[in-house]
Amino acid sequence: MTPFPAGFLWGAATAAYQIEGAVREDGRGPSIWDTFSRTPGRVFAGDNGDTACDHYHRWESDLDLIAELGLRAYRFSIGWSRVMPSGHGEINEAGMAFYDRLVDGLVERGVRPFVTLNHWDLPQALEDDGGWRSRATVDAFVTYATAVVDRLGDRVRDWTTHNEPWVISWLGHMLGVHAPGSRSLDEALAVGHHLLLSHGRTIRTLREADPGLRLGIVVNLDDKVPASSHPLDEEAARLEDGRMNRWYLDPLAGRGYPTDVVADFGWDGSAVRPGDLAEIAAPLDHLGVNYYRRHVVRDAAITDDERPEPLVIPGPWFTEMGWEVSPSGLGVWLDRLHTDYPFPMLYVTENGAAMPDHPDEAGYADDQDRIEYLRLHFLEARDAIERGVPLAGYFVWSLLDNFEWAYGYSKRFGLVRVDYEMQRRIPKASARWYSGVIASNGKEIRDKA
Repeated sequence: MTPFPAGFLWGAATAAYQIEGAVREDGRGPSIWDTFSRTPGRVFAGDNGDTACDHYHRWESDLDLIAELGLRAYRFSIGWSRVMPSGHGEINEAGMAFYDRLVDGLVERGVRPFVTLNHWDLPQALEDDGGWRSRATVDAFVTYATAVVDRLGDRVRDWTTHNEPWVISWLGHMLGVHAPGSRSLDEALAVGHHLLLSHGRTIRTLREADPGLRLGIVVNLDDKVPASSHPLDEEAARLEDGRMNRWYLDPLAGRGYPTDVVADFGWDGSAVRPGDLAEIAAPLDHLGVNYYRRHVVRDAAITDDERPEPLVIPGPWFTEMGWEVSPSGLGVWLDRLHTDYPFPMLYVTENGAAMPDHPDEAGYADDQDRIEYLRLHFLEARDAIERGVPLAGYFVWSLLDNFEWAYGYSKRFGLVRVDYEMQRRIPKASARWYSGVIASNGKEIRDKA
């Protein structure tokens, strides 16, 4: 296989609440996920992130593992309530010192840190004051982000503001299956706007302070495809694409919210004030793309007799999350971003799969299904680069098995298996395979059958 370009950045990703644990240590304040996970019926089996992977205490050995696997970059998030327990005000020095040590450890090992400022764990104190529903949280985020970058920015040059604003606004405030668990379309739309506004305002603030920072945001993109050529299926797919994908991409690109989706939502736009859209469209250095699946969209009004022959046949392969594996959708999105949106550089900031690992008695998982999943997606990325897509790096989700939000510990995405009882790390077959991919810069990935 043709190798990836020289300097292509291979990494893996995690998030603070999913791995750190130590939720009551060293002055950390509660986050909305502490509250949500302790509410009966919210999280599978009543699981929570109190201990998670105990990364807060085991970070040095985890960084040794990162170096052993040959990762060139590590994407992680800052726990907002760990460094600023009330969401604003003074920094909690003990919490910030943890990230100081973590960044120093990465730099010492020759691993490039990529930091996400918000991976869903809003401080509970801010939620009590209105959370992302309140415009005041926009400025609280700017203050928090500025303080963190002031402290770590001499060593960390790659930053993203938010991870997947769609998840926070839609799953957290419309469907209620993520923290804080609200169910209101009006709230969800206001939350989405305030997230984007805080992103743009932060980008401008950080850029003024240090023009050399590399700044972006991470969005999750599904490949929305109509189930058939029936006009209602096609319209349903277009609207689903608008609700999840264009709703965030268009404002970031300076186009405002898509008018067709505004009409579909019946949104009065009352959260949008003069100047907001210009702030949201602050120029970016990179866009992070989280891609996992294809979504075949059907209009419920069409009967089986009325629906033409399907345009797409759902694949027989699904992950443990019930997500259809469709590597071609990654190529579709990389091409679409390159053609339709003006972002100068792209990263795949998350891609991976929860699989039934079936470990042996020693805890080792020969996860060939995960290897095949990653192999096919890597090939799509390589082909996109050859077509001219400015893709600069790839972060596998996830480095470690971890707390998978509302699924608790029932789903495992990791390259490394975590024995949660003993907190042992056991690299899976996929970890060793990925290490080889990195060492050869993708040259050893076999091509499509």
